[in-house]
Amino acid sequence: MDLVKSYRQELQLIRRPWTRFWVAFLLLLLLALPCYAPGYVAHTAALIFIYIIGVLGQNLLIGYTGQISFGQAGFLAIGAFTFGHLSRMGVPWPAGLLCAGIAAGIFGVLVGFPSLRLKGPYLAIATMGFGIAVYQVFVNSEWLSGGRMGLIVPSVPPFGLSETLFNYYFNLLFAALFTLLTYNIMSSYMGRAFVAIRDNEIAAEVMGVSLTRYKLIAFAISSFYMGIMGGLYGLFLGYLEPNMFTFAESITIFVAVIIGGLAAVEGSIMGAAFVILIPQVFSSCKEMVPAIFGVTIILILIFEPMGLYGRWFKIRLYFRNWPYR
Repeated sequence: MDLVKSYRQELQLIRRPWTRFWVAFLLLLLLALPCYAPGYVAHTAALIFIYIIGVLGQNLLIGYTGQISFGQAGFLAIGAFTFGHLSRMGVPWPAGLLCAGIAAGIFGVLVGFPSLRLKGPYLAIATMGFGIAVYQVFVNSEWLSGGRMGLIVPSVPPFGLSETLFNYYFNLLFAALFTLLTYNIMSSYMGRAFVAIRDNEIAAEVMGVSLTRYKLIAFAISSFYMGIMGGLYGLFLGYLEPNMFTFAESITIFVAVIIGGLAAVEGSIMGAAFVILIPQVFSSCKEMVPAIFGVTIILILIFEPMGLYGRWFKIRLYFRNWPYR
């Protein structure tokens, strides 16, 4: 009975009463934010919510499964243009988003097959080639991308809200759902299999973990997340064109994972906020943004390999154990 109880406690999303209080306070703050903050703040927050979904998917692949991918922009483009075309055909947006995620997930499985043979930088180069190939296909196929005029994405009725409020709450809902989904995945047998593969593939296989199955599942889930992000991105902007999905977008998602913290759901949220807020802060000198990303990654790798979440965790641990060290 004690073992069952402790296991159930281990699976709880929020274990401490004080943590529940702070999470509830944060949720109330997020719900009230657009009512008191300027419109551009709500607009930026909505964009962060969209990026959280993609960074969570990338973290599942890199942080939890140990499979490096630089082809996320390709999955993002597939999801975005799938949703855009379905929306223009009159398909309801829930079905369109689901199809966008499934389409990206199918390509994720196909790209995942090289992961069965390739590792490390070789896998990274293979996935990077996929992302660049998808970009070239959309650039040179006007019937897919809409050509020079791009693709107009019909908007969702705002249900009586202003466009800013609707985008904020709509994307907040999806970010919360995918955050909870990620927590549940990592608490399941599947999540533990991902971690086992990351730590030691040979030991995982000896313990009965199918490397083929779970590597492909990891690529499929990560790509599904990116496809959903692509659909929400197109819905948020109302416009799609291939130059939105260059290799730089893959780098941005990768930077968010590294800076936020590998194998940490909270780190994905922090990383998404970082890569969106830094360009906003340095909007007057955008050429400095790549340099800031690079310097931050170097500092993270040297002084805090666990990323922003690792630093936040250590601060919490310090005050929890205070005055003892």
